[in-house]
Amino acid sequence: MSVRNLEYLLRPRSVAVIGASTRSRSIGNLVMRNLLEGGFTGPVMPVNPKYGAVAGVLAYPEIRRLPEAPDLAVICTPPATVPGLIAQLGDLGTRAAVVMTAGLRDSPDGDLVQPMLDAARPHLMRILGPNCLGLLVPGLHLNASFAHQPATAGKIAFVSQSGALCTAVLDWAAPRGIGFSHFISVGDSADVDVGDLLDYLGSDPATSAILLYLESIRERRKFMSAGRAAARVKPVIVIKSGRSEQGAKAALSHTGAMAGSDTVFDAAIRRAGMLRVYDFNELFGAVETLARGVPLKGERLAVVTNGGGPGVMAVDELTRLDGQLAELSESTIARLDAVLPRTWSRANPVDLIGDAPGQRYRDALDIILEDAGVDAVLVMHAPTAVLSADEVAKEVIRAVKDNARTGQKPILTTWLGDSAVRGARRLLSEAGLRSYRTPESAVRGYLQILEYRRNQEMLMETPPSVPEVFTPDTGSAQRIIDGVLARGDKLLTEPEAKEMLRAYGVPVVETRIARDPREAGQLAAEFGKPVALKILSQDISHKSDVGGVVLDLEGETATTAAAEAMLQRVEQRLPDARIEGFTVQEMVRRAGAWELVVGATTDPLFGPVLLFGQGGTAVELIRDRALALPPLNLNLARELMSRTRIYRLLQGYRDTPPADLKGIELTLLSVSQLLVDLPEISELDINPLFADEHGVVALDARVVVAPAAHPGASRLAIRPYPQDLEEPFTMRNSREVLLRPIRPEDEPEHHVFISRLTPQDIRFRFFGQVRELPHSQMARLTQIDYNREMAFIAAGTDDQGQRETLGVVRTVTDPDNLRAEFAIVVRSDLKGQGLGKRLLVKMIDYCRARGTSEMIGQVLDDNHGMLGLAKSTGFEVHALESDDAVEVRLVLNQPSAAPA
Repeated sequence: MSVRNLEYLLRPRSVAVIGASTRSRSIGNLVMRNLLEGGFTGPVMPVNPKYGAVAGVLAYPEIRRLPEAPDLAVICTPPATVPGLIAQLGDLGTRAAVVMTAGLRDSPDGDLVQPMLDAARPHLMRILGPNCLGLLVPGLHLNASFAHQPATAGKIAFVSQSGALCTAVLDWAAPRGIGFSHFISVGDSADVDVGDLLDYLGSDPATSAILLYLESIRERRKFMSAGRAAARVKPVIVIKSGRSEQGAKAALSHTGAMAGSDTVFDAAIRRAGMLRVYDFNELFGAVETLARGVPLKGERLAVVTNGGGPGVMAVDELTRLDGQLAELSESTIARLDAVLPRTWSRANPVDLIGDAPGQRYRDALDIILEDAGVDAVLVMHAPTAVLSADEVAKEVIRAVKDNARTGQKPILTTWLGDSAVRGARRLLSEAGLRSYRTPESAVRGYLQILEYRRNQEMLMETPPSVPEVFTPDTGSAQRIIDGVLARGDKLLTEPEAKEMLRAYGVPVVETRIARDPREAGQLAAEFGKPVALKILSQDISHKSDVGGVVLDLEGETATTAAAEAMLQRVEQRLPDARIEGFTVQEMVRRAGAWELVVGATTDPLFGPVLLFGQGGTAVELIRDRALALPPLNLNLARELMSRTRIYRLLQGYRDTPPADLKGIELTLLSVSQLLVDLPEISELDINPLFADEHGVVALDARVVVAPAAHPGASRLAIRPYPQDLEEPFTMRNSREVLLRPIRPEDEPEHHVFISRLTPQDIRFRFFGQVRELPHSQMARLTQIDYNREMAFIAAGTDDQGQRETLGVVRTVTDPDNLRAEFAIVVRSDLKGQGLGKRLLVKMIDYCRARGTSEMIGQVLDDNHGMLGLAKSTGFEVHALESDDAVEVRLVLNQPSAAPA
């Protein structure tokens, strides 16, 4: 990932057009015209040996004759010329190019993309494209594209993998007054891709929201890291084409059959804190809604309308999309009775009756907004001959202003109709209210706010600690997999799969293997209680589909007979299947237990994916499931569960007690850790996983393995907790501590740690006095992206055995891995024990090992202890313009010659 030299691409001071032309409708002509008509204030230099001038501007016959090196070059020439032109531009000093030329990959001269990149690499030149429409930066009056119309200046950045779609969006946005900070077509993304642009635009002060149109993602971890970083500071909204579920027919597990590529993409977007929408009205509407909306604090929606029909339509859409309709309190209904006509609905939706004037809307809103059971309100109005839509809008606006001073609950509006309500919509928009045209679109807009809030909360929540007893036996699980691969198989036997789950703490029912019907009967007799009998075959994935499962067998005779009959059935249906015998297991009788499925599969793009949902033999028919990317923590496990229908039932209802939700969460964590530790696992099913108030137990398991294509956790889209970086350390006072990467669940101890620093240490660390860090900032410090950040803490226990943090060193590294900015602090009462130096050396070793070029830090000039520590570990001190701080710098590695 790299933002290196992107400023030359997105903030150029001069532009050269290579292949500029006077030929009407040629790309070179359109680009020149757009640059000049857009009003770009820097030099525009056409290059073409055929012309003395292009569009009235002096032309140059070749690149080396240019009077200066342009910041940005736009190339509109045939494919065969592109690599050579890039080399010439690099030699001249140009650091960015837009290659509009198509056909580089399949030119008559072969694939020219790599030669183009090879020519750019020595000069660190960034390339947008090839095969792209170009880019527009309206704030700079830069239109380096062949788009058919310009873009209006604004605060939205639009990045698209489709050039054709760019022109459609420009057409769509212009009459709606939608403006852009950047409008970028990435084309084939040979160099600059969506991840690079997310990194750049995420820190761009001129951009308040980022919109993406995606067709595919090549580098999953780069995309996820950049997306998560950008989504923490501004809305990132995604629309993606290609929603088919690929590969379902080839899957060997229920999970593989149900986890299509589009649902996996949804899980990735959600985990990154972004929001996905499905059409362009939603795309730009979501920006306006999120920009204008008051943050949601709950999920219960009240609907206020002057028409019963529109109210029902809104509720129908809310119900269809699993939204939550608020239930009005008896007190609210009584208060509404006093101000509304006798015939009002007396329920939610609140039907004010068709002749409702603005004051009636105002009175109702004032009451409903005070109801503690209402979290947001949708106000709808249908025009009538006896009412002024404008007057109703003005009263609603007054109610909203009062709400802003008191309750701060989001209010959305729908003024139905067209010409009769245009003025009212304008008033609502000017007042900062999002106005939707239909009840359905308003409900979808509300649910977008809700989804965005949930995604953001996943970035900020502090998970509870994983129980200390969770100590998986990775060695045993690995030996099982190695044995399966050694014998040339890919499907673990049921006993092998259960033994592997047991090694990771998942409760499983005892299962034994019988080689023939007679032995199956003997095992049943040994159990002395009813058993389940299943066929054992590497060639049969779903045993029940071929009559390979019989339940509730009692005694030797019945079990032997059932096994003989099972053999006959299976041989008739699958005569070529290799039968290895049977599995016999104790029947688990749990009346009222829920049948769940917990599974995993491998997505070709995002790698391992977890699945949770309702299980049983009809699991693929019911399709009540949700997906998430590993690694999980307890909060993420609970959030995954919450996105299924069965989760509501698991929480208990009427006389049914809640299931052991903690046990289900820990099962999800166990499977997540399996995927982190064992890269050979390609598919996994636990189905059914019985769950009730007494706990969970896996009745059946299926695991598919293959030789690992990628080492360790590198196949995951999100880098997991790097446990290999843990190490013990003994302080000078003989106290034992553990130096390890920080974890999200460290937030409570981190609050205590900060509170125990002296005012002087607070000033040294934060360059000012900080009484207390808010949760949002503390979550940012403890929930780091290990792919581009690192924080090592010294973790210990106090006299009461409670966990505590004693010191921390952290670095934030730029996307190019050139520079890591560090900060370090040790608890004030523990200085002089060697802890600070050991933490800093550990971070130096880590950054050096990952190829970082240098570490830097800013230190107040009266922080003599830190300056001494820095010098003792090899840092050099450099003066800054600031009078009270210096910079310390340590060279670790020579920088790479090309973007990472």
